[in-house]
Amino acid sequence: MNEVLISAKGICKDYSGVRVLDHVDVDGVPGQVHGIIGENGAGKSTLMNILAGFAQPTEGSVVFQGKPVVIAGPIAAKEMGISMIHQELNLIPDLTVYENIFLGKELVRAGGLLDKKAMIVETRSLLAKVGESSTDPRASIASLSVAKKQMVEIAKALSNDSKVLIMDEPTAVLTDNEIEILFASIRQLKEKGVTIFYISHRLKEVKQICDTVTVLRDGRRISTNNACDVAEEDMARLMVGRELQELYPAKAVPGEDVVLDVQNLSIPGVIQDVSFQLRKGEILGFSGLVGSGRTELMEALVGLRHKTPGCSITVMGKQVGLNQYDEAIRHHIVYLPEDRKRTGLIVDMNITENITIVSLGKYCHPFVDRKAEGRTAAKYVQAFDIRCKSITELVRYLSGGNQQKVALAKAMEVEPEIVILDEPTRGIDINTKQMIYRFINDLARQGKSCIVISSELPEIVGMCDHVAVMRGGQLAGFVQGKDVNEEDIMFLATGLKKGVPAHAC
Repeated sequence: MNEVLISAKGICKDYSGVRVLDHVDVDGVPGQVHGIIGENGAGKSTLMNILAGFAQPTEGSVVFQGKPVVIAGPIAAKEMGISMIHQELNLIPDLTVYENIFLGKELVRAGGLLDKKAMIVETRSLLAKVGESSTDPRASIASLSVAKKQMVEIAKALSNDSKVLIMDEPTAVLTDNEIEILFASIRQLKEKGVTIFYISHRLKEVKQICDTVTVLRDGRRISTNNACDVAEEDMARLMVGRELQELYPAKAVPGEDVVLDVQNLSIPGVIQDVSFQLRKGEILGFSGLVGSGRTELMEALVGLRHKTPGCSITVMGKQVGLNQYDEAIRHHIVYLPEDRKRTGLIVDMNITENITIVSLGKYCHPFVDRKAEGRTAAKYVQAFDIRCKSITELVRYLSGGNQQKVALAKAMEVEPEIVILDEPTRGIDINTKQMIYRFINDLARQGKSCIVISSELPEIVGMCDHVAVMRGGQLAGFVQGKDVNEEDIMFLATGLKKGVPAHAC
């Protein structure tokens, strides 16, 4: 049996008197991947933050290489050989790829000048290890897609020559091909004896890549098993503490009335002549590979990107411009972006302020009615089961699933008729996913119309009446009825098949 490299022993963590970890034990073994799973708020990230020096335990200890240690901070952790890739990207947008990778450990030449050439060469080598040979080390982080930024984060962690590598939802924004490249890198690290902790809500991936799986629930360790000995269904039951109902609700039947008609929408160099319709009570899916233009299309539709003149947008029978997002709001269209922390929420504002910020005019008479705001926030906290200490808690301190619930509450507060959700369940647990699926389905049954962008094909197939498939900035086609299945959608996304034209849907 391999010797344990790092252990958490009886770890407890309190925040403002609330216990979020309660006597948790976990071991990391060289050359093995230890999966850490649980619902949002179960304590997964907090536990790993303690091992990586980002937080200190209230009780308990960390043992490293057989000795109790105090990991004073992330710099101390890196010096010990412990690195963490966070769920939310921690790159500096205005710096280049190589500058981010070597930040704080720059290579210098004799005389103290930066050795940019050497850093660029080494960055190319690191990117190649994670399958990103096409990424220019001199490119700014701001110019990269979310998926490419994630691969840069992984390359940055590999540059630390880590003994312990902690990955928090590393595949949340990756394509299937990129996931396979990542897994190949993980297997290489295993062969080198690196200890890996792997946090994920994707139970299929946990089964595929992990050797051991620990389940946390409500801050407690529920079980630790060999991954090969526990089925995905059993993992899910252990996570939620009860039997799971059917994940996707029965699909609602959409009406015939067209509430949104988009014709010939283009973005220079990105989107070309996309046309589609959305009906009352419909859940229309948008699928496609990462980089196919789905997000850019929706941003342009609601006025967050410049559209090429000549497109036509009709909402509820009225032709509109939608050149600014507030115009979309006035026409009862709301958009939930894929990156909730950077563009969907203001994390340093509290729950109440985030929920009411777009609809603030309703609370000004002429001064802001804070009591009315509070009543509204309390209503949504109860309706969406937002786990928080109070409605004045900063959004930054909520789990990913609870942040997404706040974003949904913010969207509903403007009383929309058309709801566009971009990757609505990315990085959240199965129980919260189920809640969001029921919520979207209920919106459709109430006569609201929804557009769902998702990179998870089971989600698209399970939720959507019709599916528009994007490829290379163009609409590859539609699938509907029995053709709403993973195979036909992927054939369209990769160009192996032609779909039903837009006017047929």
